[in-house]
Amino acid sequence: MGFIRDWRRRAWLRRYPISNQSWGSTIARTPLLQMLPAADRVRLRQLATVFIQEKTWVSAAELTLTEEMQLRIAALAALPILGLDLDWYLGWDTVIVYPGEFVHPRKEVDEGGLVHQWNEVRSGESWEHGPVIFSWADVVASGRVDGYNVVIHEFAHKLDMLNGPPDGFPPLHGGMSVRRWTGDFTTAFEALNACLDEGREPPVDEYAAQDPAEFFAVLSEYFFELPHYLREVWPAIYADLCAFYRQDPLSWPGFKA
Repeated sequence: MGFIRDWRRRAWLRRYPISNQSWGSTIARTPLLQMLPAADRVRLRQLATVFIQEKTWVSAAELTLTEEMQLRIAALAALPILGLDLDWYLGWDTVIVYPGEFVHPRKEVDEGGLVHQWNEVRSGESWEHGPVIFSWADVVASGRVDGYNVVIHEFAHKLDMLNGPPDGFPPLHGGMSVRRWTGDFTTAFEALNACLDEGREPPVDEYAAQDPAEFFAVLSEYFFELPHYLREVWPAIYADLCAFYRQDPLSWPGFKA
C-alpha cells in the first residue's frame, strides 16, 4: 500500500502542479511562509500539492471555496509535517471550510445525571478519524507571525490524535524521552494554570490552560509563529517541539534576520 500511495503522490505532482503565480501569491499573503529557506518552500509546495489532492474539500454556509483558499490552507497544513511526512495525515479524509466562525452543539452530563446542552462558537475543530473544520476568516488571520494560527492548531490536534484521543501526547519518535516530554509539558501546563489562578498575566493565550491537548496545540502555534518568544518562556518545551516536529524555526532565515 505504501508503494501505491507513493506512486499516486508522484503522479499528482506531475498532473496537478501549483502554478508559480498561485504559489507566489500564497507566499506573499502569508508572512510566516516567507520565513522559510528556499529549499523548505520547495518541499512545502510539494506537500501542499499532494495534500490538496488527497483530501476531500467541502464548503459550508454558502461559501464559495476557491483553489486559492485550498492552497492557503494546504500550505499552512503542510508546515507542521515539513520535517515529517504526509503519512502523518492519514486516517481521515475531509476538510470543511465555513466563511466565518461556526456553531458546534455541545452536550455534557454532570455528576448528578443532569444533561447540559449549549452551542459553542468555534474558529476551528478537529475530529478523531473525522474532518478538520475551519473558519476561513480565521485562516486569513493565521500566519501573520503573531502567535495565532488556527490551521497549525487544528493539525497539531490531528497529530495528537494519531495514538488515541487528544491528550497533548502525540506519538513520539524513537529516541525521544517520554519522561522528559511528560515532565516538561506537565510543569509548564501547571505553571500556566497557577498563573491564571493567581490573577497574573499568562505568558501565552489562556486557552492553552483548558487541558493538555489544547496546551500542546496552542504551543505548537507559538513554536512556528513566535519561536523566539516560546524558547524564552519555556526553553525545554521549545526543544521538545524541535525534536517532535523535526524542525527548528529559529534556524529559518526570516527568524534569524
